[in-house]
Amino acid sequence: MANSLSPKTIAENILALVGGKENVVSVAYCMTRLRLSFVELEKVDIDALKKVEGAMGVVEQAGQVQIVLGPGRVAKVAKEFGEISNMEVGELDEAKLRHDEIKAKNATPFKLLLRKISSIFIPLIPAFIACGLIMGINNIAVKATAGAFAKTTVGGILGVVGGAVFFGLNLFVGVNAAKEFGGSPMLGGTMAAVITHPGLPNVMIGGNPLVPGRGGIIAVLLVVAFSSWLEKKIRKHIPEVLDLLVTPLLVVLISSFAAIFILQPAGGIISESIGTAVKAAIKGGGAITGFVLGGTFLPLVMTGLHQGLTPIHADLLKTTGENLLLPILAMAGAGQVGASIAVYFKTKNKRLKKTIASALPVGIMGIGEPLIYGVTLPLGKPFLGACIGGAFGGACQAGLKVASISMGLSGIPLAAIVNTPAFYLIGVLISYVAGFGATYLLGFEDPIE
Repeated sequence: MANSLSPKTIAENILALVGGKENVVSVAYCMTRLRLSFVELEKVDIDALKKVEGAMGVVEQAGQVQIVLGPGRVAKVAKEFGEISNMEVGELDEAKLRHDEIKAKNATPFKLLLRKISSIFIPLIPAFIACGLIMGINNIAVKATAGAFAKTTVGGILGVVGGAVFFGLNLFVGVNAAKEFGGSPMLGGTMAAVITHPGLPNVMIGGNPLVPGRGGIIAVLLVVAFSSWLEKKIRKHIPEVLDLLVTPLLVVLISSFAAIFILQPAGGIISESIGTAVKAAIKGGGAITGFVLGGTFLPLVMTGLHQGLTPIHADLLKTTGENLLLPILAMAGAGQVGASIAVYFKTKNKRLKKTIASALPVGIMGIGEPLIYGVTLPLGKPFLGACIGGAFGGACQAGLKVASISMGLSGIPLAAIVNTPAFYLIGVLISYVAGFGATYLLGFEDPIE
């Protein structure tokens, strides 16, 4: 029961409820939302917007009205909206959005740190998804042929391509981190290259060879944060005529020695401690740990605190080759799918049924925002049911020790990049069933048609 209205009709219906084109200041969209700014916000009929067929939810934030339409559809509706309102439509950068939204919410130093982390890793998501899927396809082919496929030309190429994002990950993070910390991007990439250089084992300190890449992403973030801070300090004292020559030289020299003697070892200790703690928590606590993590992840997403886990995901993959956390946390989205299916069968509201039918496919594929804002969160108890579904699925993933070998995917597609796809899909099914059962039993106040 997908939405039956055309993108043009949806755009026309939205325009009629926001005070007409004379009241619209700007039109933009991101991955799932149409974002509108107005001359007079009071002229916008928020309650009526929530009932527009095709809309999965409405969020008021930082003086904007954001209409959740879902991936794919939002771009088409935005294009039509721009044409009928004679306005230029902008496609917004997700990382910048996180920056602006957090800044508007009385930003604390911790929130600003989360914003920086988000801005560093969001641009890498397409590469994670592409390489992760290629890696998954290659692994399936290798297992199906008992290793023979890996010896073929195509298999060899796919193996290289699938691992490419992780081969260059330190450099990518170094460049992006320098942008966020206020330094020169290429100097950030250079510092990441210094602590990853294959020639480091030839350098002995205290009789021990240096280890390239020790500390993984954590070390890169520490080193680039320092080099960016140092660059800004040095630049204040260097005459402009000498800046291009002296500043980069001093930054690279000083930061390299600080990195090798202090920051990379510190990053190594932190990284190794995180890896050990995650493995110990999941293997020691098993299903109980998975239950807690899977059940609390959705509230974490709602507060934005989940952004702080991104470097941990990347570091686990970079340093250990596997990530036990991602399959557990992905169960929160699966629980939400189960909860939404329960709402679909229990509600008598036709519009809500259409919203669920439109949002379920992308929810199953791992994009949960339309279901959060359009279904479970507004109804209240189904959101709790989704958390319960995520808890049971997380317990299954932890108990079966399912681990991902890449990142950037969630939902059903994550099965392509885990060590045991069958076990992962069992956990997904458990989340669906538990989320459905919990929501059906908890019930909810059915909205009036």
